[in-house]
Order: sequence, then C-alpha cells, then structure tokens
Amino acid sequence: MPHLPKHPRLSFEKLFQVPTEAQELVDVQVPTSEEEEETATISSYEESSSQEEEESSSMLQSSTDAESLLKDPLEENVTDLVHFLILKYRLKDPITKAEMLEVVTQSYKNEFPVIFNKASKCLELIFGIDVKEMNPTGHSYVLVNSLDLTYNEVLSDNQSMPKNGLLITILGIIFIEGNCASEESIWEFLNTIGVYDGKEHFIYGYPRKLLTVDWVQENYLEYQQVPHSNPPHYEFLWGPRAHAETSKIKVLEFLSKVKGFDPTTLSGWYEVALRNEEERARARIDTMDRGAAVFIAQHW
Repeated sequence: MPHLPKHPRLSFEKLFQVPTEAQELVDVQVPTSEEEEETATISSYEESSSQEEEESSSMLQSSTDAESLLKDPLEENVTDLVHFLILKYRLKDPITKAEMLEVVTQSYKNEFPVIFNKASKCLELIFGIDVKEMNPTGHSYVLVNSLDLTYNEVLSDNQSMPKNGLLITILGIIFIEGNCASEESIWEFLNTIGVYDGKEHFIYGYPRKLLTVDWVQENYLEYQQVPHSNPPHYEFLWGPRAHAETSKIKVLEFLSKVKGFDPTTLSGWYEVALRNEEERARARIDTMDRGAAVFIAQHW
C-alpha cells in the first residue's frame, strides 16, 4: 500500500480540532482527565500561602465559567435536542420538526433554526450521525450513520453512545499520516480532544479497547507491531471493512464538511484520494469484465 509523505504533526491537529461549540457540549457534562490533573496540580500547591489567594481566585473563576455555560439557556436547549435525537436514532425512528419543537423551551422556539443547526453539527461530528431531510414539505427527518458505515454496535444501556464520528476521524488521521499512523500520533491527537489511554470516557468508554480490540475485531482497523521495532512500537492502518464501506475521498469530504472548508484545499491528500477512487473504479470494471468473460465462455 503506498504511503503519503508525512506532513507536520501540527497540520492534522489543526485539521481535526473539534469546534468549540461541539466540544463544549461534551465538556459541560463530564470533565476531561486533563482538567482533573490540572485541579490536582493546583491542589498540591495549596500549602503555599503565597499562591493560595491566586489559586482560589482561579478555581472560583473556572467554577463560575462552567456554571455560566451550564446555565446558558440556548446551549441547554441544544443539549436536550441532541439527547432526544440520539434516543430517536437508537429506536431507528424518523423524527419531525414538531417533535423537536416539543423539546425546545417555549421562550426559545423562535431560535429553533439555530438550535437545530448546532445540534445537527454536534451529532455529525461527535457521534457520526447525519440528520437527513426526508420530506421538506412535512419537515420530517431520518437519522443515519455518516458515510453509510454499517458498524452498528449493540447499545446495551442508556449510557452507550454512537461512536462513528471518532471512527471516521481516526480513519482520516491514518490516511493523512500516509495510510499508516503510529500509535503515538493517534494518542497525541486523542489527548487534544480529552480522550486518554486508561481513562474511561463517557462517550467512547475505554478508548484503548475501542481502538485495539472492538474496531479491530470489526475489521475497521488493523493494529500491528512495527517490523523490527525494539522496544516494540505499534501502528494503525485501515481494515478491510473500512476499505469496503468507505473511501479516502469520502472521509476527506466528511471532515471538510464538518470543518467548513473545500476538500480541494487539501491538495496533496485530495489528489491521492481522487487517484485511489479512480483505481477502485477501474478495479470494479476489471472485475465485471472478467465476470462477463467467464459467463460468455461458460455459455458458449
């Protein structure tokens, strides 16, 4: 499999950085490990009287900011709508605008277009769920997996969440890193969005198990030791199911959509993805031609 030239690490961190609005919806509900570590660090210095006043002020400000965010009525409506849409997704039910308006508080019904757009963006980026309009006249919608991935985990309880958003992003990182991403680069990215090795995440569960066991068993990822590495290092590649269900150009287009820029601006990666798509098309045509030749030979 051809490898792309590796770009500076900063490039994909900027490319995949979660938009502030979507990240806030996540951060408000559960603090990240990084925040907990920061709090622990601050606590360890409380013995120093010279820093006590400054730390107390800082902690008070952080608490006030979080409380202010939690009490933002618009964001509360967005969060409530996201939870409602996820429930409808689990039930595989279509949804109407009238049903969504019932979730929104009376004083914010005029703000529904803004609330709906924010909720849709969060669903797409964080959970990998597309909100598609079925009937413009009747304002009915259906919720589907982004990029038509068939991965449909068994949601055993109400705490389980769809994870296709992260899967698509990981596939994008692997592609941008040259079709093969080191384990270190994957965790470096995950840390920037508050996902840590050994720390349970309220959406993704235990991320190491998700990446190296669940998605490997589902054939979306390959996780292998780098040849001749000592001590051993590991890397991630696309699995056969990822190649079968999506393409590099589709992943780029998805990431471009959620980031709001034209995929052609990623000239090098876009060109490689386009060539890959053409090769896939030629391979399908060759397979069909061989099948037709066999059919003719058998019947003549």
